[in-house]
Amino acid sequence: MTTATGLTTATARRAADASALITEADLPPAGHFIDGAFVEGSTGPVIDVVDPCTENVIARIPEGTAEDIDRAVGAAVAAKAGWARRVPKERSELLHAIADRVAEHSRLLSRLESANTGKPLAVSRDDVDMAVDTFRFMAGAVRATTSMAAGDYVENHLSLILREPLGVTGVVTPWNYPLLMAVWKIAPILAAGNTVVLKPSEQTPLTTLKFAELVAGLLPRGVVNVVNGYGGVVGTRLAEHPDVNMIALTGSVGSGRAVARAAADSLKRVHLELGGKAPVVIFRDADLAAAASSLRVAGFWNSGQECGAACRVLVHESVAGRFIERLVREAGELLVGEPLAGEDVEVGPMVSKAHFDRVSGYLERAKEEGVQVATGGVALDGPGYFIAPTVLTDVPEGAEVAREEIFGPVITVETFADEEEAVRRANDVPLGLSASVWTENARRGHDIAARLDFGTVWVNSHLVLAGEVPWGGFKGSGYGRDLSIYALDDYSRTKHVMHNHGR
Repeated sequence: MTTATGLTTATARRAADASALITEADLPPAGHFIDGAFVEGSTGPVIDVVDPCTENVIARIPEGTAEDIDRAVGAAVAAKAGWARRVPKERSELLHAIADRVAEHSRLLSRLESANTGKPLAVSRDDVDMAVDTFRFMAGAVRATTSMAAGDYVENHLSLILREPLGVTGVVTPWNYPLLMAVWKIAPILAAGNTVVLKPSEQTPLTTLKFAELVAGLLPRGVVNVVNGYGGVVGTRLAEHPDVNMIALTGSVGSGRAVARAAADSLKRVHLELGGKAPVVIFRDADLAAAASSLRVAGFWNSGQECGAACRVLVHESVAGRFIERLVREAGELLVGEPLAGEDVEVGPMVSKAHFDRVSGYLERAKEEGVQVATGGVALDGPGYFIAPTVLTDVPEGAEVAREEIFGPVITVETFADEEEAVRRANDVPLGLSASVWTENARRGHDIAARLDFGTVWVNSHLVLAGEVPWGGFKGSGYGRDLSIYALDDYSRTKHVMHNHGR
């Protein structure tokens, strides 16, 4: 296949038998998970769950209602006191047991994730591995929390600082990392002593429901609850519910605004991990081969449906031509296909027809505005929502594709003349989740990283994560932190107790 400019693009490799990815027995029960068991919805409508590789319906889940959320919150409220009273050692042991259970069923969860999202199996396996690691980290961290030292800060008055659970935490998770983003929330929430009511994306609920099925016998009833449904109904009720003490969302900027508004009346705490538009600032002394090779993964991992994706390159004008040549070669070698089409498949489809149309719209408008397609830029023939890995060049400052989150397999390339311009333009986006700097000058690397207005800045790498370090953004990317001990802080509250011991 070729683009309108005559450039060769990839085609989607098809599996000999896509139905072999999962069986009917692999699917979770088609219900909500409330108070330790799967239950039917309060009404009859269902939501189709679609395989984005084939466009076939693979499952149907109940469409949740406000009444279903009320029922789940009631179960979480009933369970919160008993769970909060458990000492860290007990909670830690249960988190380790959950990690063991997920690891035991890692193959099933990976295949189910790929069936629901279209991800290459390598991506799904990585998700499950990090889910296991996240539970293990939180299991250890909750037994080693630190705080301000107790002492007399006023004469004859002893001050103690306590860390307490918040209570019931509502969670809304996105479609791009269904299992992993659920775990990034559930693990620290449980570790801190809270109970959970979670709404997965209506598009990709299967691994979250399967997770609930797998761990049902490990946790007390009501500690973890899952309600399916649409954000406008189920998510809104969860955010506004007076018995929910905190609402945490990973999702779009629009979803974040809606959740924050719904939470405002009850003044509950809000945690938002929203979108990103990560600049990749490449200086003239950078290792261009290493940068291009890194972006092959960091720009196209999970088909670019990644909030930290290396999607916006700013490269020094003196080396732009050489870098673009390397990047186009890397992107052109990417293998697009279905999960069972081979272990070498690197890029899958967009998650849904609606998102496929959205990404395609960005590409069409960019072409109309004179942006050049160096490779890709088109949809691929056949069923499914596949878009060729794309590199756009000659992107002017302020262009739509350079400022807005496309969330697909698209990297844009701009040029700059000096450091001041590079920093100004890198920061000139409404989102501030992540960025990277590429230079062999250590002083420049430190200085530029400090001047970039993003929650994570890598130097000479991109999209490298670890459970020990925090993840979260600035500006329109939200507030709060996932992973690390900072997440435990987010899901707990500080109480100061002062004793007058004067005699």
